[in-house]
Amino acid sequence: NSLMYHGRNNGKKLMACRHVKACFDIISLVTDGNPIQVLVDAITKSGPREDSTRVGTAGVVRRQSVDVSPIRRVNQAIALLTTGAREAAFRTIKTFPECLADELMNAAKGSSNSYAIKKKDEIERVAKANR
Repeated sequence: NSLMYHGRNNGKKLMACRHVKACFDIISLVTDGNPIQVLVDAITKSGPREDSTRVGTAGVVRRQSVDVSPIRRVNQAIALLTTGAREAAFRTIKTFPECLADELMNAAKGSSNSYAIKKKDEIERVAKANR
C-alpha cells in the first residue's frame, strides 16, 4: 500500500502489485535467492531501533530519546524503502521496479548506498544525541 502515494498513483493497487512482482523477478535473477527473504532482511535492517519525540515541560519543548515499538519499526522501514526507491526512480532512465530492487538488495546487505539505511542511521544518531 505504501507504493500508492503521490497523487497520480493514488488507489492504483494493480500497478503497485505489478511493480512488486517485477521487482521480485529482478531480485531473483540477480541474487539467485528467494526475493521474499531479501525483502524480510531489508525490512529488518532498515527499521530504526531508537527515535526521538517531543516532550514539553512547563513551556519548554525538548526532544527525548525513546525506543521504537516493533510494528512501528516495520511500518517505518517499509516507508523508508519505498521513499528511497521513488526518489531513485525520479527523473532517471531506470524503471521503478529496478530502483525498488536495488533499494531492497542494498538494504538487505546493510549497504550505506541505501536511502533507508542512511535515514535509519541518521534517526538513531539524533536519538542518541537526545538521550
